[in-house]
Amino acid sequence: MSKLNRAKTEDLLTNMLDYSKTKQRKFVESIELQIGLRNYDPSRDKRFSGTVKLPFVCKPRMKICVIADAATVEKCEALRIPFVTAADIKLLNKNKKEVTKLAKKYDAFLCSESILKTLPRIAGPWFTKANKFPTMLTAQDDLNAKCEEIKSTIKFQMKKVLCMNACIGDVTMELDDVYQNVVTAVNFLISLLKKNWQNIKSINVKSTMGPPQLLF
Repeated sequence: MSKLNRAKTEDLLTNMLDYSKTKQRKFVESIELQIGLRNYDPSRDKRFSGTVKLPFVCKPRMKICVIADAATVEKCEALRIPFVTAADIKLLNKNKKEVTKLAKKYDAFLCSESILKTLPRIAGPWFTKANKFPTMLTAQDDLNAKCEEIKSTIKFQMKKVLCMNACIGDVTMELDDVYQNVVTAVNFLISLLKKNWQNIKSINVKSTMGPPQLLF
């Protein structure tokens, strides 16, 4: 059960969104959820990770590229989605610099099922090392829906420190949409923690250029 008070949370989110309008930016500010943990010892406790799809797209400007087979190329061209083929990947000749350059050009990748199994052989380990290994795209998948799913999915992963963050939207979103994303993200994180809310020290939300708003 969420311990976030709806009225208080909406007031703080309103403050954040209003602040973002006080100065015209040359970019769209993201909204980040920042969580501080307690009663965890990263050197001893089991580290956790998990992904959750939020109700509303949280990364609309995310750049996605498809590693496409022949049938998928046609879909990509029709939808104007960037793509490369297996032949394009082979031309990189497993060159670390070139594969890493491609990986850095995009935020995420989809890969046709027929290519995915052979990708490590034709590209080497560099997609994995760049933390950009593609998500499988089957022949039955709706390409647009798959891209929307990636743009709506966030990951929580405990590392060596007791803080974590995740992008849960941007300042162009409606207040209620941001609220729903916040609640979904927080409740999912709570479900990963060994003592649930007892492991939460603080929860802040902030826009890129704005001050943090303390939700909990």
